[in-house]
Amino acid sequence: MMQRPDPNDSSPLNHIYWRDEILQVMFWMHGEGLSDAPRADEVAPFLTTDADSLRVHLQRMVADGFVSPLSGEHFALTERGRSDGGKLFKEEFDGLTNQGHGECNNPNCACKTLGPEACERRQHAH
Repeated sequence: MMQRPDPNDSSPLNHIYWRDEILQVMFWMHGEGLSDAPRADEVAPFLTTDADSLRVHLQRMVADGFVSPLSGEHFALTERGRSDGGKLFKEEFDGLTNQGHGECNNPNCACKTLGPEACERRQHAH
């Protein structure tokens, strides 16, 4: 079993690891209706690390265009972050669910990459 990288390591490879983990958790939180713009301390328990370490990665993710900072230390996924987070989440859990988180059964639906709010089935239901 691979040991979880140190969240305080500032190497580029380590940042990519934490960025991908954060994107997946934020995508999942959004899909579950837990938060559209969580704070670092709301994400940290799902990654078994501390909020201070995550804040450093979140600030870099702002600079890289994956998240947008909001008031009160909240962060929201950008369109790029939502797309990448959805792809990462799907890859990680595809074998367990046979259907992406918050997705319908249509293999060509936008919810596969953009998240549940982009689901064509849901849009037609309203």
